[in-house]
Amino acid sequence: MKEAHDLDVNVLLGPGMNIKRNPLCGRNFEYYSEDPIVAGRMAAGLIRGIQSNGVSACPKHFAVNSQELRRQASNSVVDERTMRELYLTGFEIAVREAKPMSIMTSYNEVNGVYAHENKHLLQEILRDEWGFDGMVVSDWGGSNSAVAAVKAGGSLEMPSPGFTSVRELEGAVKAGTLAEADINKRAAEVAKIAAATKLVGVGRDDLLSDDIAKAHHDIARTVAEHSSVLLKNDAATLPLKQGTRVAVIGDMAATARYQGSGSSKVSATKEENILDEVKHTEGLVLAGYEQGYDRQGKPDEVLLNDAVALAKKDAVDVVLAVVGLDERSESEGLDRSTMAIPQAQNDLVTALAKTGKPVVIVLVAGSPVELPWFDDVAAMLYVGLSGQAGASATVRALIGEVNPSGHLAETWPMQYEDCPSSGWYPAIGRDAIYREGPFVGYRYYETVGVPVRFPFGYGLSYSTFTYSAITATATGVDFVVTNDSDVAGSTVAQLYVRAPQGGVLHPDRELKGFVKVELAAHESKSVHIDFDRYTFRHFDVAANAWKTESGEWTLLVGDNAEHLPLAIPHTVAGDCTTADCAADPALGHYLTGQVKDVTDAEMAVLFGHEVLAPGKPTTFGVNDPIMSWVDSKGFVARTVAKTLTKREAKIRQKTGSPDLNTLFILNMPPRAMSKMTQGMVDSAMVDAIVNIANGHTFRGLGGVIAGFFRNQSANKRTAKELNHD
Repeated sequence: MKEAHDLDVNVLLGPGMNIKRNPLCGRNFEYYSEDPIVAGRMAAGLIRGIQSNGVSACPKHFAVNSQELRRQASNSVVDERTMRELYLTGFEIAVREAKPMSIMTSYNEVNGVYAHENKHLLQEILRDEWGFDGMVVSDWGGSNSAVAAVKAGGSLEMPSPGFTSVRELEGAVKAGTLAEADINKRAAEVAKIAAATKLVGVGRDDLLSDDIAKAHHDIARTVAEHSSVLLKNDAATLPLKQGTRVAVIGDMAATARYQGSGSSKVSATKEENILDEVKHTEGLVLAGYEQGYDRQGKPDEVLLNDAVALAKKDAVDVVLAVVGLDERSESEGLDRSTMAIPQAQNDLVTALAKTGKPVVIVLVAGSPVELPWFDDVAAMLYVGLSGQAGASATVRALIGEVNPSGHLAETWPMQYEDCPSSGWYPAIGRDAIYREGPFVGYRYYETVGVPVRFPFGYGLSYSTFTYSAITATATGVDFVVTNDSDVAGSTVAQLYVRAPQGGVLHPDRELKGFVKVELAAHESKSVHIDFDRYTFRHFDVAANAWKTESGEWTLLVGDNAEHLPLAIPHTVAGDCTTADCAADPALGHYLTGQVKDVTDAEMAVLFGHEVLAPGKPTTFGVNDPIMSWVDSKGFVARTVAKTLTKREAKIRQKTGSPDLNTLFILNMPPRAMSKMTQGMVDSAMVDAIVNIANGHTFRGLGGVIAGFFRNQSANKRTAKELNHD
């Protein structure tokens, strides 16, 4: 944020805070959690930090944006209550608590209306209910109709609509379908941010000063140290003892992967890798290094055998294997196809475990992965995508200079098929139906009792902690956390609530608060977690209002969603009784969380209307993505789509990274061309392009050519009008 200021960046496009609905979402590595309380509170903290430097934060993507496939041409169909409680609450917390100056809308439609022109989202909820008074900016090319956006509360189209949108707005005002006052409101919102983020005395130098770069590298290390999650530590394998002879294995140990692909990718001021850090760490002896696997997943017996041979050497005490997801697996523009890491890496870990040497896994990934060899390794440290200083932070944790204290912000299922939405994710057609309702992540697993690899909120430590002495008042819950070990450490204490039986439909438990507790060896601390507006509420769709159910709730406290050793009943005086709020029996399988068995009739009860996925369209429209042209009757359109698809796959295979520009084009609907070309393409030309997609090649080409010249003339006239020439 200081870097953004010093580089003359007025708006930082983040944080990303969409709910992790499914572990295969391609941008999960950018998002915080499957839980809105975690997402909202973490985002609020970052927003406050960004804006303390005079730079606008821009939380995104508002809203209900959970897949990359067809991301610019997808309609998120979700029931109102689930949307309000699960997918919007994180944004609500961020807006109310941190007051971001701007917010970015998502590409998708929400219940049939594009997010950037969705009055229900932008005006009724964001502005009227939450009190947002900033700028609403579209995602790049994400505005559908400039007129509809201005009416609904969309302030700014990005990146380059040119004069096409100007003429549309001007025409709507003249026709009386758009009030000039609405345009003035949107212009004032943009001007307000421009004034608030005007950076005085800042140059355009693209390089940061050395002192800032070093200081920020140290901050990056501290953040990584506090974020790594200890997932397993049999026989106190970690921390590694002085003099331990370590065999380092894994391509990612020598060539670090510390960030995902896409618009979030940044240029680091310094890069580290685990191999070098082990080599230069006093107290560790590097016994050797082997690559172990091909980074792109190609089976290579030579690499595997060389790694096993190193592990078997008498001079090796511990095998440190760095494995995880490669650059192709996690990226903006595409979703993961599997929850597995490359099979070559699975084979390597299995073979290393068979050597009989203790195997310590450093897991590099921005999302949950399947771990078929988990029972065979001695210890595992999950570092996520840990940033430019992640390698030194990792080694400091391995040797005990840092005591791991991170906790998982999402559930890790045993296998992908266990996920509640695995049967319908991602949506291939236009409609992405959120059939599972509120039962996402731990809300599903803990309600139904599905065994998981790691529960939500899980994280071990070199210390051990106990919880005791829970009490509750009208304002919050109090309890004591004790460090029972000889090692100073931290844990994240978590508060969950369980609703009264027989009332409103609820998951078995829901997180409502958390706090990180730092404790010296054998120290005890009293901890307090406040109740707030989010603790006991539910959204009553019929009343279009938030309500609180009266009755006996249960407060649960512990260190993850499964380990909640403290429980206490708590009577709440709300504004509806259990009888008043009783769930409709017709919800059927939703009542027990068995969402994989939900019928269409039960889903209609949850949504309040029948939900039917439309059939495959017979013709293409302006909002159908270019990737869908592979089924075009027209040779030109079909060839374009197939060529782009093959090109992206070829580049990804060759470079090991996705071709983001090609992915963007494949996901892009034709109407986005008018928002991305500085006015070179107008709506009439878009219609002509759609004619090409529908097999009317010559008519379409003629329309594009004629439209180009008409549009150029129109742009010149508009420029003269605006310049008063």
